[in-house]
Amino acid sequence: MTRTGFEYVPTEIEPKWRKKWQEAKLFDVEFNPDLPKKYVLEMFPYPSGRIHMGHVRNYSIGDVMARFFRMKGYNVLHPMGWDAFGLPAENAAIQNKVHPRKWTYENIANMKAQINLLGVSYDWRREVTTCDSDYYRWEQMMFLRMLREGLAYREKRPLNWCPSCQTVLANEEVGDGQCWRCDSKVEIKEMNQWFLRITKYADELLEGIKGLNEWPDRVRIMQTNWIGKSEGAEIDFTIEKQTSKIRVFTTRPDTLMGATSIILAPEHALVSELAKNTVQEKDVKAFIDKMKNTDKDERSSETAEKLGVFTGSYAIHPLSGEKIPIWIANFVLTDYGTGALMAVPAHDIRDFAFAQKYNLPIKKVVQKTKEKDDDTELPFTDDGFSINSDEISGLTTKDAKKKIIQILTAKKVGTSKINFRLRDWGISRQRYWGTPIPIIHCAKDGIVEVPESELPIRLPENVEFKGTGGSPLAQDPQWQNVKCPKCGGDAKREADTMSTFIESSWYYARYCSVKHGESAVNKADCDKWLSIDHYVGGVEHATLHLIYIRFFHKLMRDWGWVQGDEPVKQLICQGMVYKDGAKMSKSKGNVVDPDDLVAKLGADTARLFVLFAGPIEKDLEWNDQGVEGCFRFLSRVYRLSLNSNQQLQGIKYPDSVTSAEAKKLQHLLHKTVKNVSCDIERDFSYNTAISFMMEFVNYLYLIDLAKADTQTLGVFKKSIETLVLMISPFAPHMSDELWEALGHKGFTLNESWPGFNEEFAKVSEREIVFQINGKIKDRMQCADGTSDDELKNLAMANTKIKDALSGAQPKRVIVVPNKLVNIVV
Repeated sequence: MTRTGFEYVPTEIEPKWRKKWQEAKLFDVEFNPDLPKKYVLEMFPYPSGRIHMGHVRNYSIGDVMARFFRMKGYNVLHPMGWDAFGLPAENAAIQNKVHPRKWTYENIANMKAQINLLGVSYDWRREVTTCDSDYYRWEQMMFLRMLREGLAYREKRPLNWCPSCQTVLANEEVGDGQCWRCDSKVEIKEMNQWFLRITKYADELLEGIKGLNEWPDRVRIMQTNWIGKSEGAEIDFTIEKQTSKIRVFTTRPDTLMGATSIILAPEHALVSELAKNTVQEKDVKAFIDKMKNTDKDERSSETAEKLGVFTGSYAIHPLSGEKIPIWIANFVLTDYGTGALMAVPAHDIRDFAFAQKYNLPIKKVVQKTKEKDDDTELPFTDDGFSINSDEISGLTTKDAKKKIIQILTAKKVGTSKINFRLRDWGISRQRYWGTPIPIIHCAKDGIVEVPESELPIRLPENVEFKGTGGSPLAQDPQWQNVKCPKCGGDAKREADTMSTFIESSWYYARYCSVKHGESAVNKADCDKWLSIDHYVGGVEHATLHLIYIRFFHKLMRDWGWVQGDEPVKQLICQGMVYKDGAKMSKSKGNVVDPDDLVAKLGADTARLFVLFAGPIEKDLEWNDQGVEGCFRFLSRVYRLSLNSNQQLQGIKYPDSVTSAEAKKLQHLLHKTVKNVSCDIERDFSYNTAISFMMEFVNYLYLIDLAKADTQTLGVFKKSIETLVLMISPFAPHMSDELWEALGHKGFTLNESWPGFNEEFAKVSEREIVFQINGKIKDRMQCADGTSDDELKNLAMANTKIKDALSGAQPKRVIVVPNKLVNIVV
């Protein structure tokens, strides 16, 4: 193939086609009942001001899906919007003296322009911006409905507090004791907080994981562990000389007779009362203060030292009547069970370590066998047989659990109980830039709903941002001081705003009916498009957004707004983008600016590299040589297409293919189409799909069109057209330019995806290796399916084999069909 002329200049090609796409409204989509549907969605971004290469990868992954399925004949919904509320806008207001609204909308404009440079096929008519009151008014209505249904409530609790962000965090927003946003060490602070009763759906959220067959296993496991279902019993221990009781939860009620102490979380409501007027009171207070500034994950870690202090009080065992001491310890948390446990050191690793440290009794009540004493090593934590446990002695662990619960229930001192690690979702944030909670606090009437006719409650514009903590709304008397809707007396608005994870929990449904003004979503539209067929985003959202979005979907289903139990059919978690061994960040000085890359080598090159550099679920290591290589590949395709087009004028695809060269090219064409199609559609192996196209291009360059027969020329022309269509989802600007140059009208996106003939795609020849005693002597191309006997004859007739044998007779000849012949001498 001649390699002259036609320089690939993306800076000339790409603006031309983006303008044409916009003028033709190419990406606008309406529901078509005559076509199968696909809803392709990437997690929408926070408008930070600039997109980064992680964004480029995320959006390119989704765009290839959207374009491919549209060419396959699907009716494709592919929207985009902005997760626009959040703390960074407020911090910018403090630092730069710019209002969060102005900062946010300027960033949206910048990022939208950057995304458009990439040529992503978004239907921008469906754009959602969550800080628009037209959007958040609906979640204010949702909140009021949840309040009326008992799904929203306010309560004072010890909460996660980020001293840097100056706001409360949900449990899901804390990792390794640090704030999910700023990595500051989280403290425990007791405050009033609004909660959503997500635990009502805990069982269904857990059970639903079984049906998420197209989600990554690691996400399913993370969600299962986070929800954390435990079956056991709640047991009441009375407190000596008091009427109060301590309720404990245990998954091993069969070990009740081995309980030698009660251990409470430092935050437990009874701790201060238990230590009051005892010699331990001072030590207890000091321990509580210390735990307030200790990370909960660190406290509960298996490797952490077990620390505690005696309260000075005793509990009464509900069955034996024995006095057992009440302690507090670092490893007991209020986030699980009741914040109290019965310590059975003989059968729990942590209890055992704690008992040894503080010289507490250890009583063995379970052993491995049914023998009288089998010398089971302690702590024994497996199932076995109960001993030293009165009525349940001799029973298996399974039967002992049932029996002890029957006894506790009959005595009214306990009951069976299922517990979840998942806690109710704390949504209050002490910040300005979020959805106002539509509540009024009245001294007479208490918590009062804002009438729906007054919604949306909009954020005030003239707010002072001091950065000294607390909600700026609480410092704005003009906005906060109102009249009570019930009694007309003086009252105050709720100063907290909602967690920004609320906005991202239902946006996907709003995309289906974004212009609908009568309700949050239009059920008829949602029924057409949902569920999301392919959802692309980071695995870091496994126990945040991805649990919340499932919760909200079930909520909206129960309200009759949407159908189906789950919002997402297939989840694709892309890896991070790294450079020089570290995640790209300004602080590390290893950021690659997408705009610079697009200006230099084009958007199609940027898209191709982030998809070719590795499997989409793996982290991507940035490689400048790899980017240049992708540009060179596109340049080769560009030159190949235009050079051959000049030489193939008037050539048509042959009615039949008989020449050897034409048949081989036809085979490679159909094989490539099959491989690329399967790799995109089956498991989104974009990197291997691109590799197949690269191999095909290499072969096309070997063909000398000046010497080729007419049939080969016809198949070659078909190959070029097919190649342009196949590469279109990856490099859409260049593909449309080439499609036009090849004499076609319109856009590649409106063309059908190339088909393939299974017979033509079959391997026609195989490379057979000839060996003697396992050492390769020669290779030969043979027809696929050549018989064993024929392969033996070909091997024995091979010149190099004859020379190597030098007349020696083989002991045996081993044939591996379609692969090798090994002659043993």
